[in-house]
Amino acid sequence: MYPEFKKVDSFVKETLEFSKTATTLKDIYEGIFKRNSKAVAVEYLDDKGKIRKYKYKKVQSNALLYAGQLSKSLKEFPKHSIVGIKAANSPHWIEIFWAILMNGYKPLLIGASVNKDGATNLLTQSKAVAIITDDVYQYPVKKIPVDDLVYDSYAYDFEPEWENEIIFCSSGTTGDSKLMIYNGLNLVNQLAASSNMSEETKEIVYPKRYGKLKILAMIPFHHIFGFVAVFLWYSFYGKTLVFPASNAPRDLQYICQKAGVTHVYSVPLLWDGTAKAIKRKAEMSGEAKAQLLEKMIAYNTGKITKEEAGIAGSKIAKSKVQKGILGNKVRYCISGGGFISNETLTTINGIGYPLYNGYGMTEIGVTSVELSSDVNDRLKGAIGKPLYGIEYKVLENGELVVKSPITHVREIIAGVEQPTQLEDGFFKTGDIAEITEDGRCYLKGRIKDIIVNADGENIFPDEIESFFKDLPHTTNLSVLGKAKEGTKDEDVVLVLELDNTVTDTDLDEIKAKIEEISPKLPYNVKIKQIYLARGKLPVSNTMKVKRVAIKKALEEGTNEYLPIDNKKEIKTFEGFDEDTIKNILEPMRDIFSKVLILPKFKIEDDAHWINDLGGDSMSYVELITDTQEKFGIEFPEELLGKMANINDFVIEIAKLLKNKQ
Repeated sequence: MYPEFKKVDSFVKETLEFSKTATTLKDIYEGIFKRNSKAVAVEYLDDKGKIRKYKYKKVQSNALLYAGQLSKSLKEFPKHSIVGIKAANSPHWIEIFWAILMNGYKPLLIGASVNKDGATNLLTQSKAVAIITDDVYQYPVKKIPVDDLVYDSYAYDFEPEWENEIIFCSSGTTGDSKLMIYNGLNLVNQLAASSNMSEETKEIVYPKRYGKLKILAMIPFHHIFGFVAVFLWYSFYGKTLVFPASNAPRDLQYICQKAGVTHVYSVPLLWDGTAKAIKRKAEMSGEAKAQLLEKMIAYNTGKITKEEAGIAGSKIAKSKVQKGILGNKVRYCISGGGFISNETLTTINGIGYPLYNGYGMTEIGVTSVELSSDVNDRLKGAIGKPLYGIEYKVLENGELVVKSPITHVREIIAGVEQPTQLEDGFFKTGDIAEITEDGRCYLKGRIKDIIVNADGENIFPDEIESFFKDLPHTTNLSVLGKAKEGTKDEDVVLVLELDNTVTDTDLDEIKAKIEEISPKLPYNVKIKQIYLARGKLPVSNTMKVKRVAIKKALEEGTNEYLPIDNKKEIKTFEGFDEDTIKNILEPMRDIFSKVLILPKFKIEDDAHWINDLGGDSMSYVELITDTQEKFGIEFPEELLGKMANINDFVIEIAKLLKNKQ
């Protein structure tokens, strides 16, 4: 497909030579900017939707400029103190990151979406002295707004005094958050880990002479996957990082096509959503288009011949499909951060985007990725073989352990700093894995998530979840074990997060679809109960659903999750019989649902219009109007604003209707 890559090996393996002498973050910085100064570092959209770009030389000059400003802002704090950076991906994030290090402070990488309490917790646990952010909150440490730093910087006489450590966060929600400290040598070794990639593929990274390489910078840089696999690796190789306006599908599609993005790395959530959207669009376009897509997927995954595929196997058909997704420049894709289903791998590879599976953890960096150019290998879902300098081993209980020079050197748990916990030099990942004879590693799930049924069989939730990925109206889901009362056994339960357009009819269709899927599950698996989440399912800093949190809530009997067949009780009101109340209650639930654009299962009869349901004064006017029209009544003016929930409306309507008789 492409010219013979004669010099890719030497290009990639330059990192080995670099790692023989480099040991610090300063060395990495100099390695990036000395050899890449004339290369285009970043591309982004301006306020008018036009692509803007600038070179590594400009990134370096901006970093020095911001470092000078920071030296004034942070002069009251001792060197080697911790400074948080909490902002979304942007070229300025990169420049501020280097500016913090140049000033002799340790960057604490906090997710832009972490709320105030979460960020405060991380700042407290780490004993940070300041935070650089673009949010609106106030913190118990000095706050330096990003805009003040970027737009009010002046050139100062500044002499760098380098720090050599950075800190990643596992989460920001609890007092026992885990913070991982990496030093320069860890990250030099992370760069060196990429040096054997070219032995299996020439597509993951290559010199400019073999074509432009532009990687989508959508995975947050506070995330180990985004920091290493996008920012660190591709900056070191002098490639272009392309920043979307947001991570909304429309913005991702737009920037990929407009900028000609070649590499897209993301979490399974994006790939699952993309695969689902591709199939849904084809189905909505008619049976012929759906069949054409199926043939294309079958051809590109080696299931049928070119003759059998017909037009579906043509470059024109593939280009047309890709044009409506991420464009036709994409050459390499990686999924990381969680389990990805065979169905998703098949769909994405089937439309001509080579999607590979990778592995890493906040504690150990990025340690492997499937590199085979054989589509059959990609579809197996392996996370590949360990990268250079890394060793995988599976313990007797099936747990994957990793020995690596990348593994973080120290950690902070509940504010207490301690050495990294290793056993014989290996880090225990908590993941169940299998390593085949060819050295490839396959993940089965997390130890803490394994469900043990009454037969003593282990059930892996990730595998079961893949069967339900295409349920209609489902924005997220989780399969987990819920303890049976009085036993050590667990029932397998399915928890769904549904969009707000779902109706009672849709719920019936979802239940029917689940019943249709159930016989296809492994022989030892039966879904005992289905729950609907009132709000969003809790997710971790690594964008995985927190099964443990859901399990705890279910077993404690909270009302965050409702059985799908849950029937609401009809509240009785003195002086009115049940039928009268029922005839008012059901229509009122319908009206609340329509005006709020919420499914009825998310609306409790005593939930407050504003405080619990997010209504406002304008929608309240619509609520009153619709209710009066439905029941042929008119509320006295003194009641307006005082009726705040369904029960309030029901009793007042009952009184008004009784008075009309």
